[in-house]
Amino acid sequence: MNPTELLGELRRVRVVPVVTLPHVRHADPLGETLLGAGLPVAEITFRTPAARDGIATLRARHPELLVGAGTVLDRTTVDHAIDAGAQFVVAPGFNPDVVDHCLERKIPVVPGINSPTGVEAAVARGLPLVKYFPAEASGGLRLLDAMAAPYDGMAFLPTGGLTPENLPDYLSRPHVAACGGTWIASTALLAEGEYEAIGRNARGAVGIAAAATS
Repeated sequence: MNPTELLGELRRVRVVPVVTLPHVRHADPLGETLLGAGLPVAEITFRTPAARDGIATLRARHPELLVGAGTVLDRTTVDHAIDAGAQFVVAPGFNPDVVDHCLERKIPVVPGINSPTGVEAAVARGLPLVKYFPAEASGGLRLLDAMAAPYDGMAFLPTGGLTPENLPDYLSRPHVAACGGTWIASTALLAEGEYEAIGRNARGAVGIAAAATS
């Protein structure tokens, strides 16, 4: 998958569950739940030891699921993500070392930014997509709209503070490819095995995305 293909896939799904796995055993039922709800994508964050094996499990058991690696902070984690089968990498900030290593390894990377300086760094490397993070804490849509205006070709993946309540407003923006959300499959829901609740959240997100896109 190249960066343009990733952007197309994200524009199709519109919402990306951002997931911190408490244990690798949660990966398989999570994938089944998301696919059953019509949301075939997940970003698995490297915030727990379960991330690497969780990504590998999802890729092996649910090949139709688009799986990314999140909270990637260094080159070593990039390599772990690729070895596990991640199809894209997401970082909370713009670390040139991480971005350049992803480009060298030919895996799409979505670095985090919350300023025009970050967008400029992405433009300089030919990236078509950046993560706007932390979206709400940085200024929400007011900052995003102002920041996106000079960069007509740049797409954004807002994450951080997004909820079912503000999701429609974010998805209404043409410069927003998709939105990331932790509420869909929170760590607490996973730890408690609340897959029915995760399914409801995922279906709700799909419905919101469909309404915003129509």
